Amino acid sequence: MNKKQKITLLCFAIIYLMVITYLFTPTLNYGFRGFVESLIPFCIGILIWELKKGGRLTKVPINKFVIIFGSIGVLIISQFPFLLMLGFIIYTFYERKRVAKENRIRISKYVALAIVLYLVVLPIFTTSPLLWSKEYRNLIGDVKMGDDFTSKISPISNNDIRVVDEYIAQRLGDKVLGTVPAMGSQVEIGTFNIQSINNKLYWVAPLLHSGLLKWNKNKTGTTGYIMVSTSNERDVKLVQNYGDEPVLIKYQPKAYFSDNLRRHIYFNGFMTQGFTDYSFEIDNEGKPYWVVTLFKNRIGFGGQDATGVLLVDCKTGDIQEYNIQDAPKWVDRIQPADLVKEQLDLWGELVQGVTNFSDQNKLRTTNGISLVYGEGGNSYWYTGLTSVGADEGTVGFVLVDTRTKEATWYKQIGATEEAAQYSAQGKVQEKRYHASFPITYNINGIPTYVMSLKDQAGLVKMLAMVSVEDYTIVGVGNDFEETLRAYKNALHLSGSAVELGKNEESNMLRMKVSRIASDIRNGNTVYYLVLEGKEDKLFISSSQISVELPITQPGDSVAIEFDDDLNRLVDISSFDNLAFKQLQDN
Repeated sequence: MNKKQKITLLCFAIIYLMVITYLFTPTLNYGFRGFVESLIPFCIGILIWELKKGGRLTKVPINKFVIIFGSIGVLIISQFPFLLMLGFIIYTFYERKRVAKENRIRISKYVALAIVLYLVVLPIFTTSPLLWSKEYRNLIGDVKMGDDFTSKISPISNNDIRVVDEYIAQRLGDKVLGTVPAMGSQVEIGTFNIQSINNKLYWVAPLLHSGLLKWNKNKTGTTGYIMVSTSNERDVKLVQNYGDEPVLIKYQPKAYFSDNLRRHIYFNGFMTQGFTDYSFEIDNEGKPYWVVTLFKNRIGFGGQDATGVLLVDCKTGDIQEYNIQDAPKWVDRIQPADLVKEQLDLWGELVQGVTNFSDQNKLRTTNGISLVYGEGGNSYWYTGLTSVGADEGTVGFVLVDTRTKEATWYKQIGATEEAAQYSAQGKVQEKRYHASFPITYNINGIPTYVMSLKDQAGLVKMLAMVSVEDYTIVGVGNDFEETLRAYKNALHLSGSAVELGKNEESNMLRMKVSRIASDIRNGNTVYYLVLEGKEDKLFISSSQISVELPITQPGDSVAIEFDDDLNRLVDISSFDNLAFKQLQDN
């Protein structure tokens, strides 16, 4: 091979490397993202070896080389990079058939040794849990023990209960998108994420290109995003402007060429950093951003741990980098849910190292992880903890701050989310409703699963509340007030099984009844009372609270205890008919 041919092939090798880097990124991150991707520089090393040693591959006409790796390789590399790398290696050895046998054996030994060292030996000593079990267990950080659940999760307002899950949000989004002529054929709705916007919870999802042709037709970006209230099915918005600015989402995770979000980040200063979890969020003014988590591999090739966050302007592509402490307050997701769940599982699995074959003291997370909001708008990842082998029971639950990753374990024996769903469905089994994934709330200081009950068409028909500690304590109703009332009745009937929370403030009144009436709701008789001097309030209770309610009449003096009277409807927590007691005494 003459000098000109070598220079030509070297130039093509550089172009080939650039194409690979552009179509399949990031490949040059420190530690890479996986072992398959690390084959790319390995194959480039084979090519350099060929150039240096003058192997058979360097004698192949350049036009044939271009046809094989240019036409076919470029087409499949973005979807099947491993096949291309494997084909590269096979083709290289195929062209060596006429090389002297001793040279083939010698080269094959070197290649095999390199593969074994890089893909087997090096990962074992730098990454394997066999040698680094303690480091893997400590990825989640110090898991603190919590005593007071109410210190983080404040009581929920009647108007803020989440009745709309992701499935319903998707359906509502499709419906509002269908009302705009021709838009549904041009775009599709992306992934919905829950976000706190001006202290109100919404499902938010971007409008994305529905394919290559749609992207090519409108390269300025898709025009808008959808907001669905988590507490009101009628509050659905297609937002196409914030202030005087139009909403344009130019950079997207599945866009093409320079509009691809991952590629845009990679080629704008982040070639040597790992990034993941592309979450769509909006600030309090309605401006959309992509929130992308930065991570580092703490243990060799593994042990991913969040280190910061990138905010990418959906329209301009402007990138702002923040560490965890300095990220804007409106950013809810810095710690990815999958990463938190993985680290919690490692923390529970490696409690006594990798040789704990008897599963002693091992813990695992329950099926699912949910986002809950607490005091001051802080958000937490919630998941139950159960012993390995347990099906329905938990040994507590964990709250992980979605920003700082501060983890708190509340050792409260209870039911898993799945068991709570079955319990709620069993309460109305004749209706054949199915329960949404439960969300944990603070109801009177008691950790409580709250979920919606949906019919076969996916429409919300009822609500259910189930005690985390005792899943036989269930309350169902047609709205939040009715459900809460039924749940409180169930708590009172449980006796000492579950104690009411410490934060419950009780008020006492001694007055005469001016009016009383009853109604039957979900098989229970509910009584409505109007008290003299309190005509602006309607006091509600059931015979489960007191057997004296059915015999109460207008004019009777009563003593009632209630939680608060901020609303027109007031739930009675205890009831005494003083007139009846006086009659008994006489």
